[in-house]
Amino acid sequence: MSVVNWGILGAAKFARQHMGPAIHRAEGARLAGVASRSGDSSAFQAFAPDARAYDNYETLLADPEIDAVYIPLPNHLHVEWSKKAMQAGKHVLCEKPMTMRATEFDDLIAMRDATGLVCAEAYMIPHHPQWQRAKELYGAGAIGRVMLVDAVFSYDNSADVENIRNRPETGGGSLPDIGVYTLGAARLVTGEEPQDVQAVLHRENGVDVFAHVTADFPKFRFSSVTSMRMAPRQEVTFHGREGVMRLTAPFNPGVFGEAQLEVSHTVHGGGRSAVTVERWPGVNHYVLQVEAFGRAVWGEESYPVPMEFVRGTQAMIDRCFDVARDI
Repeated sequence: MSVVNWGILGAAKFARQHMGPAIHRAEGARLAGVASRSGDSSAFQAFAPDARAYDNYETLLADPEIDAVYIPLPNHLHVEWSKKAMQAGKHVLCEKPMTMRATEFDDLIAMRDATGLVCAEAYMIPHHPQWQRAKELYGAGAIGRVMLVDAVFSYDNSADVENIRNRPETGGGSLPDIGVYTLGAARLVTGEEPQDVQAVLHRENGVDVFAHVTADFPKFRFSSVTSMRMAPRQEVTFHGREGVMRLTAPFNPGVFGEAQLEVSHTVHGGGRSAVTVERWPGVNHYVLQVEAFGRAVWGEESYPVPMEFVRGTQAMIDRCFDVARDI
């Protein structure tokens, strides 16, 4: 199998703890280098000892041995460095949100098409089998007509004042950080787009730390809560006329809990529910994402989550901010 040699722009905590190890573990991938302002890549070399250290991003991009780059930089730098990477002939996997407004995707899509490179947002959940199964069950009508989709993703980083998510100049806020998951999940499974969007936000220091989004889709009502000031919780529920489908660790399986998909059906005449549970212990969607990206690089298959899809989620986030009411 051909190998994609990966470089990472920036030594972010998430890259050290999740994506770096995922690249190292993935079949057909090699973590070849890490660029950081300090030039210190020791955290990565602990598990990938052959990874080369670069003291600036440009030097890594100029290295002909690097095939693809993963970009975990602060949100406001994503478009700039995605463009620079493609200009250097590198395939790009960029952390979400890849852009701060949906229209910024247009130049990236045009550059992707002109260069023939693979360029994608690191929206990892579609690679997990629990979401593929949820989409399959939804399409098969397993819970009847779905009337409501509700999603929650929360954590509390209030003590980390300098966190980029708490700073407006770095593109912070709960919707830019995790709204891609709650809003994108509804679009992913149902294939529908919102017709009307409403949003209520609570902001601190110019960023939303709580967002309640509601929307009317063609066939169902949608509700999303994202927060950076609430106890950790994540859950997505599809509520149909004949049953309920619930993902209990939809976004961070393995960290938040085991990936489980619960489906309950009303037992006719008794008002009780029969529940079935499917589990995926040990599945790492970051590894699956890297492997899917590699297959796209080598032309074996199309990348399953193109920028056109994530542009749609960013457009929904844009609408939330455009119509938001502050509380």
